[in-house]
Amino acid sequence: MYEQEHGPLAGFTVGVTAARRADELAALLRRRGAAVVHGPALRIVPLADDTELVSATRDLIAHTPDVVVATTAIGFRGWVEAADGWGHGEALLACLGRAELLARGPKVKGAVRAAGLTEAWSPSSESMAEVLDRLLAEGVAGRRVALQLHGEPLPGFVEALAEGGAEVVGVPVYRWMPPEDIGPLDRLLDAVVHRALDAVTFTSAPAAASLLTRAADRGVKDELLAALRHDVLAVCVGPVTAVPLQAHGIDTLQPARFRLGPLVQLLCQELPSRARSLPLAGHRVEIRGHAVLVDGRLHPVPPAGMALLGTLARRPGWVVSRADLLRALPGAGRDEHAVETAMARLRTALGTPKLIQTVVKRGYRLALDPAADAKYADG
Repeated sequence: MYEQEHGPLAGFTVGVTAARRADELAALLRRRGAAVVHGPALRIVPLADDTELVSATRDLIAHTPDVVVATTAIGFRGWVEAADGWGHGEALLACLGRAELLARGPKVKGAVRAAGLTEAWSPSSESMAEVLDRLLAEGVAGRRVALQLHGEPLPGFVEALAEGGAEVVGVPVYRWMPPEDIGPLDRLLDAVVHRALDAVTFTSAPAAASLLTRAADRGVKDELLAALRHDVLAVCVGPVTAVPLQAHGIDTLQPARFRLGPLVQLLCQELPSRARSLPLAGHRVEIRGHAVLVDGRLHPVPPAGMALLGTLARRPGWVVSRADLLRALPGAGRDEHAVETAMARLRTALGTPKLIQTVVKRGYRLALDPAADAKYADG
């Protein structure tokens, strides 16, 4: 009954690597109860300042392409607005009007029409693979194809067109660069490596590649890969975004529809389903990333307490020694008194002290209900 009060992601911490639309994604996550760590892995070069885009635009105006593929609405709008600022707006629209204009999906189609143009075709699937199939079926030999790049790799797309005999002109509508302030990205990277995040989200392939590169620069790439392979869920907005991670053997999850909303809904399903749920002392206890649900009521728990609880939960009902618990405490040193202090705070945070039993001269154990003993007997 308390689930509706705190949201499905309460007690979980989610990392956000996005630069563009990061605020929107963070707001969606927080609205569902998550704590958010934002470390933008990239920054976007402003269109008006991008000399590569100016050069590509002038080239297209001087040599009209046969086909133009528009891939993102924000990129297409930004391109037209930037060209207008350079004094090339009318010439660019005239150029695009003479070409066969293909729009990848309804949002791009809307941007095309808002600019006073009409697309020749748009795939219902929003898939670049379908765009490629159409172009190859039409035949591209000897044709000039302008492709609006959108910061993510398009595996095989350009190569397939070139093999078909097309001249492909890339239009770099926005380019990714490393962030000017690397601090937030380093903090997010540290949080992944230390398993302080339950999941990390990626909305572009360059962001995923940038995180991997930064980890390599800091000498923690192996630790990052280990965390993402085993403990921290990597969630990507789509399969293209996942390519750099999958190349390193990281399993990723993607929503069926490549949008922020479905990505958040996927997290709402996955993270609670992965939480450990135990019957303890007549209560239903669910252990989440930085909080615990006791009979559906949310109890935030400090990191030391979560470390103890996680260690006890690996073998529910079994006694864990103070020495073993001490090793689980972050930075506790050698004083077993630190275990007693952290345990007292954990019991206070849970609001139900009897969930954890003290076994005199031996240690502590979770008060697993007798009916559940057989299920958890082997840990």
